[in-house]
Amino acid sequence: MITGTRVSSTDTTGSAGLTNPVRYPEGAPPEVRTKRAFVLLALTLVLPGSAQVVAGDRRLGRRALRATFTCWALIVLGLVLTLTDRTLAVGLVTHRWWSLALIVALLAVALGWALLFVNTLRLIRMPLLERRVRPLVAGALALLMVLTSGSLAYGAYVLGVGRSTVGSIFQSGPAFDPVDGRYNFLLMGGDAGEDRTGRRPDSISVISVDAETGATVTFSIPRNFQNAQFSEDSPLWEVYPDGYNCGDPCIINSLYTDVTQSYPDLYPGAADPGAEAMMDAASGVLGIEVQSYLLVDMNGFEQLVDAMGGIRIDAGGWVPITAAEIPGTDPIRHYPPDGWIKPGVQTLDGYHALWYARSREFVTDYDRISRQQCVQQAMIAQLDPATVLTRFQSIAAAGTQIVETDISQDQLAGFVDLGLKAKGQETRRLTIGPPDFGTPAENFATYPDFDLIHERVQGMFADGAAPAADAPLQLERAGMVSPVQVPAQVPAQTTDDGITEEYLQELATIGDDATLGDLLADNGQCSPA
Repeated sequence: MITGTRVSSTDTTGSAGLTNPVRYPEGAPPEVRTKRAFVLLALTLVLPGSAQVVAGDRRLGRRALRATFTCWALIVLGLVLTLTDRTLAVGLVTHRWWSLALIVALLAVALGWALLFVNTLRLIRMPLLERRVRPLVAGALALLMVLTSGSLAYGAYVLGVGRSTVGSIFQSGPAFDPVDGRYNFLLMGGDAGEDRTGRRPDSISVISVDAETGATVTFSIPRNFQNAQFSEDSPLWEVYPDGYNCGDPCIINSLYTDVTQSYPDLYPGAADPGAEAMMDAASGVLGIEVQSYLLVDMNGFEQLVDAMGGIRIDAGGWVPITAAEIPGTDPIRHYPPDGWIKPGVQTLDGYHALWYARSREFVTDYDRISRQQCVQQAMIAQLDPATVLTRFQSIAAAGTQIVETDISQDQLAGFVDLGLKAKGQETRRLTIGPPDFGTPAENFATYPDFDLIHERVQGMFADGAAPAADAPLQLERAGMVSPVQVPAQVPAQTTDDGITEEYLQELATIGDDATLGDLLADNGQCSPA
C-alpha cells in the first residue's frame, strides 16, 4: 500500500486527509504518482469499483463493487451448475432466450468495465505523471481494456454466432424420449451433384446411443442395399407393402429421391419427406425405431473440414480422386484419376478428405464405408475445445450450410451432455453387409436376411456382446484392434512398398482395373492419427 507523504508548509487546510497520495496525488513525489497510477489500474482489473472507492466517486465505486460481487457469485453458481447438472448448464447456453439474456449480460459487463477503466484514467490524472511514464500507463490501460472488456465482448459475439447457428440448424419442435433406453439417429451424407437427379444419401449410418451411459453403436447400411422393409405404421407401407423391392432401381439410397419427387404427400408437414422415408427404411432394416436424422451435404463437407484446419489420418492404401465419366460407356467408366491420396499419416484438407470418404473406384462400397467411418471418427476426435474455440466462426458458418436435422433445439442440451458421456468410450460397429454378413458382397446386399440382421443388432446392444465365430464384427475399442476385427479397421501403419503415383496412373490410363484392384485392396484400412 502506498504510504503517506509530508504535507507542504503552504498547506492551509490542516486536513490529515490531504496527506493521502492515493486520493490527493498533487503533493506526492513523481515515483509515488507513477506507483499510484499502476495500483489504480490493478485495482480496476482485479476488483472493479475499488479504485473509485479509494480515489474517486465512492458512490460509483460501491455500485460497481456490488455488481462485481454479483458477477462473481453468478460465475461460482455457473461452475457449480456445470459440475452438478451439465445438461441444465448447456441448456442455458443453447436456449434461444436464455442465450440472448447471457449475450446482453456479457455486453453490459463489458461496457461497464470499460467505463470504469476510463474513469480510472481520469483518477490517474495523466498531466501529473512524468512524460516518460504516460505512454506506459496509456499502453497498460489499453491492454487491460482489451483483455477484459474486449474478451467479454468477443465472448458475447461467439455466443451470438453459436445462437444463430443453433437456430439455423435445429428445429423448433417437441422433444422425443428414448426407445428401449436408446436414442437412434440416422446420419446421412447427401450428394446432389450436377450429374444427378435430386439428392441421394450415399453414406447411411444409424448411431444408437444408450440414454444413460452414452455407450454408442454404429450401424452402416450400404447404399446398394435392396428390399428395405417398412412397418405397418409407416406411410410407405401402402406403397411398398412387400418392401422396396423393384430390383436394382430400388437400392436404398434412391428411396430419398423417390419419395421426395413422387410421394411427398405421404409425410404431410414434414420439412424433408425424403429424410423421413429413409428413417422408416433404416428402422425396418435394423428392427429398431430410428427417431431423428442428420443430413450432411457432402458438397459442403469440404468447407467444414477446411474450417477445422483439416483432419489427420493414417491411410492404409492409395485412394484415387475419381475423374469425370467417359460419355457413352456402359458400364460407366471414368477418365484416369485426377490425382491420388497416398498411404500413411497425413493431414487432409477439405477437398482430399471429401474424396477420401467418397471414392470407390477400383474397390467396393464396403471399402468406402470403412473410410467414411474413419473420417467420422477423426472429425469427432479432432473437434476438441481448442479447435472449436480458435475456429468457431468458420466451423459455425460451415455447419449452417451443410447440416440439416429435425432434432429439436430444446433437446440439444441433453444430447450435448450425452455426447460428452460418449466421447472416450468404445464405439462398436456393424456393417449390414460384407464382411460382417459374409461374402460375396452382392448376395447379402441384394437378398438380405432380416431376421439375422435384427438378431445381430440386438446382440450388439447386449452387455458384453461378442462377435459370432461365423460372422466377425467390426469392433473398435479405444484404438485397440480385436483379433477378429476385419482389415478395414486395423490401424494402417503403412510402409513404402515401391508403388508410385505415376505407376498407378499408368495402370488407370491403360485400363488395367484388375491390377489396380489388387494394389488398392487395402485402401479401406484407416485410423485417425
